[in-house]
Amino acid sequence: MIHVGQNAPDFTASGYLNGKVVNTRISDYLGKWVLPCFYPGDFDDLPAGP
Repeated sequence: MIHVGQNAPDFTASGYLNGKVVNTRISDYLGKWVLPCFYPGDFDDLPAGP
Protein backbone atom coordinates (compact mmCIF):
# COMPACT_ATOMS: atom_id res chain seq x y z
CA MET A 1 0.00 0.00 0.00
CA ILE A 2 1.21 3.48 -0.84
CA HIS A 3 1.08 6.09 1.90
CA VAL A 4 1.06 9.88 1.76
CA GLY A 5 4.56 11.13 1.03
CA GLN A 6 5.71 7.97 -0.74
CA ASN A 7 6.51 7.84 -4.43
CA ALA A 8 3.99 6.12 -6.67
CA PRO A 9 5.22 3.04 -8.52
CA ASP A 10 6.06 3.75 -12.15
CA PHE A 11 3.31 2.81 -14.61
CA THR A 12 2.20 3.62 -18.15
CA ALA A 13 -1.34 4.66 -19.01
CA SER A 14 -3.11 5.85 -22.12
CA GLY A 15 -4.91 9.17 -22.14
CA TYR A 16 -6.39 11.80 -24.41
CA LEU A 17 -4.23 14.86 -25.14
CA ASN A 18 -4.68 17.50 -27.84
CA GLY A 19 -7.08 15.35 -29.87
CA LYS A 20 -4.93 12.20 -29.78
CA VAL A 21 -4.69 9.11 -27.60
CA VAL A 22 -1.21 9.05 -26.08
CA ASN A 23 0.69 6.81 -23.68
CA THR A 24 2.37 8.50 -20.76
CA ARG A 25 4.44 7.30 -17.83
CA ILE A 26 4.05 8.59 -14.31
CA SER A 27 7.84 8.96 -14.18
CA ASP A 28 7.57 11.63 -16.92
CA TYR A 29 6.25 13.90 -14.17
CA LEU A 30 8.92 13.17 -11.54
CA GLY A 31 9.28 16.14 -9.20
CA LYS A 32 5.85 17.56 -10.09
CA TRP A 33 2.52 17.28 -8.32
CA VAL A 34 0.31 14.73 -10.08
CA LEU A 35 -3.28 13.68 -9.41
CA PRO A 36 -4.10 10.54 -11.41
CA CYS A 37 -7.82 9.95 -11.92
CA PHE A 38 -9.29 6.74 -13.28
CA TYR A 39 -12.79 6.46 -14.73
CA PRO A 40 -13.12 2.93 -16.13
CA GLY A 41 -16.91 3.21 -16.42
CA ASP A 42 -16.65 6.01 -18.98
CA PHE A 43 -15.42 3.63 -21.66
CA ASP A 44 -17.81 0.71 -21.35
CA ASP A 45 -20.46 -0.43 -23.83
CA LEU A 46 -23.39 0.06 -21.48
CA PRO A 47 -25.93 2.76 -22.33
CA ALA A 48 -26.14 5.84 -20.13
CA GLY A 49 -28.75 5.84 -17.38
CA PRO A 50 -31.96 7.89 -17.36
